[in-house]
Amino acid sequence: MAALNLKHRRGPSFPPVDQALEEPNGLLAAGGRLSPDWLLAAYSAGVFPWFNDDAEPILWWSPDPRGVLRPAGLRISRSLVKRLRNAGFRVSFDRAFSEVIRGCAAARTTRSGGAGGTWITARMMAAYEALHEEGFVHSVEVWRNADSTSPVLVGGLYGVSLGRLFFGESMFSRERDASKIALCYLARQLHDWEFPLIDCQLSNPHLLTLGLEEMDRRTFMRFVEDNPLQETRRGKWTLELDRADDWTRSGSDPVLRPPDPAQA
Repeated sequence: MAALNLKHRRGPSFPPVDQALEEPNGLLAAGGRLSPDWLLAAYSAGVFPWFNDDAEPILWWSPDPRGVLRPAGLRISRSLVKRLRNAGFRVSFDRAFSEVIRGCAAARTTRSGGAGGTWITARMMAAYEALHEEGFVHSVEVWRNADSTSPVLVGGLYGVSLGRLFFGESMFSRERDASKIALCYLARQLHDWEFPLIDCQLSNPHLLTLGLEEMDRRTFMRFVEDNPLQETRRGKWTLELDRADDWTRSGSDPVLRPPDPAQA
């Protein structure tokens, strides 16, 4: 059985995800476009694009299992708590999307966490830039010297937000733990906004240390199918949390804990 060829489809539509191949895991279809309507249709169907070269057809994927993080269950080690409190980073949302996606592309990591990938192509960057302009794609930036006239971007991540699901795409670090700090702030904010999941697409060792779980596709699709009932936070995001002293590690299982409103 081969992946469905979408070359001659005029509009964005995808086969049911249970038709995805077992090998390579999750390959569902090939062809189509990277326009905003195709991308939004894909994420709404639990599908994402991933290919290695702009000369190749677009490949669409829905792997089983799916790597996900629950915002309330992000694991934060004792050493990361210290970095969150004392490293002197400043975090923002949607301040420098173009710089973030280019930082992710330059990092040259694969979706599974290995080195040497080139999947964020020029066509990919243009597509997510367009979707960012439409208010569906968001970036998290981690800055050094944020209050100076020359702040330095040292890490970040970006992804697609639809309803109350965040579909993570990529992250990068130029200083130790910068991408982890971006994810911590994103998870805390999404927890406040009552997002149940961050889709990480595939498992990798980096995310496993932060509490990633592998969810079978059928369970993941239940979240996706319920998601259209939720309102999308479209437009530029503003970080509403900026209190480094709230970060904590609790018990033997370090998790993200939201601030206690009574102590705010």
